[in-house]
Amino acid sequence: MEFTTVGVIGAGVMGVGVAQNLAQTGHRVVLLDISDEVLDNARRELRDGLRAYTLFNRDAAVDPAAVFDRIDFSTDYELLAKADFVVENVTEDWDIKEAVYRRIDRIVRPEVVFAVNTSAISITRVGAVTDRPDRVVGMHFMNPVPMKPMVEVIQGYHTSAETIDTARRFLAGMGKDCIVVEDMPGFVSNRVLMLTINEAVFLVQDGVAAPADVDRIFKTCFGHKMGPLETADLIGLDTILKSVEVLYDSYNDDKYRPAPLLKKMVAAGVLGRKSGAGFHRYR
Repeated sequence: MEFTTVGVIGAGVMGVGVAQNLAQTGHRVVLLDISDEVLDNARRELRDGLRAYTLFNRDAAVDPAAVFDRIDFSTDYELLAKADFVVENVTEDWDIKEAVYRRIDRIVRPEVVFAVNTSAISITRVGAVTDRPDRVVGMHFMNPVPMKPMVEVIQGYHTSAETIDTARRFLAGMGKDCIVVEDMPGFVSNRVLMLTINEAVFLVQDGVAAPADVDRIFKTCFGHKMGPLETADLIGLDTILKSVEVLYDSYNDDKYRPAPLLKKMVAAGVLGRKSGAGFHRYR
């Protein structure tokens, strides 16, 4: 199957990044969300993303007008009827994801693969609410999507070998490679990363070190490009909290309990880059 048109559900940071990457690699994209207000913000995010991409990839021939021309911004889920592949990027909330999959399963052609862009939610659980569990696969993109060459692909209980092959071909068409892992909550990347970020929040909460110093230690001592709290701000503290809560509920292990400071900051609307401030300031 050719992936001429790709449905991208969810026009937040990750969804916009996936849509940008797809449009830059010649795909037609249907980018869906629940309101015109969200889609207007997605257009602004896309402009910023294209500027950042050209800044860091000066030799890349990217025409912003052509990228925008390949993306249909819409609230109409019926447009997914023409999709050859679907990537879902809605918030890490099971009730929301379940409703989305029950809805799109009736619209999208039966042979089309669903890719769940999640950092913690079970791919097997998602597949179980569809009539195509063998064609549901996890596809954990990294942020910012257009600049990250590797994707964590997750094989659910029913995910077929053919679907994994399809996922590899789809990602290759985006200029990406993948590593396939098994379906356990958090998979590899976030089972480790969320623990690291959550513990870094505890360090700040307990007065062990300031956020800048926590991040500086990881960058200067271990060679990380970003510290754990900078990474949290980039992902969004609300997304971090949801991911940690999914891990806590999944494993019933106290090591995944969310730091009270993290919960307090999210309640206050201090979410990281997207709100202008998190553990660092951005405005």
